[in-house]
Amino acid sequence: MALWVWLSIMAAAAQTARTAGQKHLAGTMSSWSATWVRFLFGLPFVVGYLLVATSGRAAPLPTPDLEFFLWCLGTAGSQIVATVLLVHLFSLRNFAVGTSYARTEAFLTALVGASLFGEQIDAAGWIAIVISVAGVVLISLAKQGVSGMALIRSGLNRAAGIGVLSGLFFALASLTLRRASLSFGDPDFLTTASMTLVTVVSMQILLLGGYVLATRAGELVAIGRAWKACVFVGLTSAIGSGGWFTAMTIERASYVKAMGQIEFVFAILVSTLVFRERSTARELVGMSLVAGGIVVLLLFAR
Repeated sequence: MALWVWLSIMAAAAQTARTAGQKHLAGTMSSWSATWVRFLFGLPFVVGYLLVATSGRAAPLPTPDLEFFLWCLGTAGSQIVATVLLVHLFSLRNFAVGTSYARTEAFLTALVGASLFGEQIDAAGWIAIVISVAGVVLISLAKQGVSGMALIRSGLNRAAGIGVLSGLFFALASLTLRRASLSFGDPDFLTTASMTLVTVVSMQILLLGGYVLATRAGELVAIGRAWKACVFVGLTSAIGSGGWFTAMTIERASYVKAMGQIEFVFAILVSTLVFRERSTARELVGMSLVAGGIVVLLLFAR
């Protein structure tokens, strides 16, 4: 399999672990601080990735220009807005519907990528994306206890709109990070991906950190007490982000996002094997659809 596929699988696995770590932190601090910790404690690891990625490079490092920084700022801002919207969903009465709509992120990445960013997606690619997204939505519905008809009936309510917006901003983050990395015009994807990652994470630390320090400075004590868990979240976040950024430098963001749906299969396997939870029939069907979409993507999409 191509390198971008392995990187996507690695990133999805790391993201599953990071999510589990952030859920643990959420019990001791706000979602804002738990999100900031992801960037703050991840910075040393992404800097380490940059140093390793560029250690054997003979040519000088590419020089970032204004276009690069603007794309990075778009990535940093889009990820923060998407996360804020996702966090806000949990305060709504019908948050389960909203989070299910947020799972359309891969389809939105393909739609926006094809219409605004010039990503070429063939018929097999679209089929793979639609099948895998359907599987992820089905898994989400099963976990949240929401029926398909309830999802359709709630298509125009506030939670659904916020869910779609969250997925849209996550999609924009993926597309803009690819543009940022490719803006160098340098064939060394490890160098450009790692430089983009360090820049974006640094921007996110400043942007989100300013808000946390202004509104939740008291939670710094909780962060200090939970430093071991914070390091784990930072490490797994860095591994996941490194995988995503590098894969999306190599391959179209929409295809990487479709491949990344395997994260939800990992989540079910963890809940089954580690927490001894039984999977429902809808979850198993959803897993099969995700797997089927990935097979179509790998074998037929070009």
